[in-house]
Amino acid sequence: MKRVAIGILGTKLDSGFDAGRWDQWRPTLSLFQHEDLLWDRLELLAEPAFAKLAQQLLADVRMVSPETEARWHEVKFGRDPWDLEAVYGTLHDWARAYPFDPEHEEYYIHITTGTHIAQISLFLLNEAGTLPGKLIQTSPPSTRASRDKPLPGYAVIDLDLSKFDKLNTRFEREQAEVTEFLKSGIATRNAGFNRLIERIEQVALRSQAPLLLTGPTGAGKSHLARRIYELRKQRGGLGGGFVEVNCATLTGDTAASALFGHVRGSFTGALKDRPGLLREADGGMLFLDEIGELGSDEQAMLLRALEDKTFLPVGADKPAQSDFQLIAGSNKDLRAAVVSGRFREDLLARIHLWTFGLPALAQRREDLAPNLEFELERFRNTGGHGVSMNKEARLAFLRFAEAPDTPWCGNFRDLNAAVTRMATLAPRGRIRVEDVEEEIARLRESWQRPGATIKMAAADLTQILDNSVLEELDPFDRVQLAYVIGVCQHSKTLSDAGREVFAVSRNKRSVTNDADRLKKYLAKFGLAFELLTKG
Repeated sequence: MKRVAIGILGTKLDSGFDAGRWDQWRPTLSLFQHEDLLWDRLELLAEPAFAKLAQQLLADVRMVSPETEARWHEVKFGRDPWDLEAVYGTLHDWARAYPFDPEHEEYYIHITTGTHIAQISLFLLNEAGTLPGKLIQTSPPSTRASRDKPLPGYAVIDLDLSKFDKLNTRFEREQAEVTEFLKSGIATRNAGFNRLIERIEQVALRSQAPLLLTGPTGAGKSHLARRIYELRKQRGGLGGGFVEVNCATLTGDTAASALFGHVRGSFTGALKDRPGLLREADGGMLFLDEIGELGSDEQAMLLRALEDKTFLPVGADKPAQSDFQLIAGSNKDLRAAVVSGRFREDLLARIHLWTFGLPALAQRREDLAPNLEFELERFRNTGGHGVSMNKEARLAFLRFAEAPDTPWCGNFRDLNAAVTRMATLAPRGRIRVEDVEEEIARLRESWQRPGATIKMAAADLTQILDNSVLEELDPFDRVQLAYVIGVCQHSKTLSDAGREVFAVSRNKRSVTNDADRLKKYLAKFGLAFELLTKG
């Protein structure tokens, strides 16, 4: 393949017209003074004002390397050689017009000459693939050479990172560290959640646009928002603090004051100026949880603050400024709120660029085991004393927790509360099976809702059926059986339970024998109504 050098004329280092020029080091010329580096062509870029110098340098190159075809290309960088946009645009246009032939030619981009802006532009164009090839850098003669024949140096830089296993390994390790940081070190097993965290990691480090975290209450939006802030502070240069507020707590006339501040005397009770949460978040991050609960006026003021970085405190004549990054959270569908007129469509469009939906705990049952360990460790660090969980207790809790019909209505808040209660009440800091059973009963009670017996049936399966029977049941059968058991446990008679279970299909039968149908269904699992109602 032919070897081609592309470079910019060095108006200072490449200069010289008299005989003394041969005694000085000239970066572009030095490319052709190496016996192990033969060139077929030189493409020299220079501005019209330096045409004479360019022609002299090309003549010297042809003298040193007669086999090299040396050509000059006229480029115009503009009046300001330090204008990155102008210099990059000029080099970009030249590269786009050049007839590269990578199948037959090998290209080297000389980055020693030119201004720093020009060198940066060459680097960026090479990384983007617009200037294909490798980077090459020349250096003055080395002191290790003899005084009679000093030799200049050169170094080739290949930006194809896929060729560098150690670099790839380092990047992969750093990326893994970031995702583990966002997951608080929890070894999650849910593939969908892991992909979600990877996407959040990419956006958190590459974009300052607002993020919208959606998901049910207790799914971990607040915890994840703080981890994103800490990540941006560590690696993204974020200097300010983390300000968090639940918008559901901002009601009435105090909402605007809390967010945007007020001036003294602006309303009854305003005895002094108040900066507001937006100014408190200046230079940092603001997390507005349950953003859908904001009033329409506050939504409009927030939109302006996001777009212009300015807002008007209550009672103020002049706008205030705050440059903050926003993370919004919502457990409701904001699109539906837009349709109903409760949320501004333009504000949703502004915060909807990056939206990530956090799954409920019930959708990540395979992650219950590592999260149980995380909650136990967190209690050890914050509870003031050590706590452990014996093997039998752990198995009993996970058998209940991972059952497909355990609702986990409060998501991770329920899990945190359960671990906190078991750890606090465990004798001598060791959680036993008895403690787990007590907690399961407590959770079932907390999930109880009037007329919603299906919420309570899940835990009963682990106590009513043997493990061997449970393992043979499909998830569908478990859910169905759990519902039926819940109805039986809250019914006075077999007939009452049958009427509730078969409330629809019984109307299509000429002969209704709900009690018999229910009795036969329970018998398939070796169960009887009388035993269920007796616990």
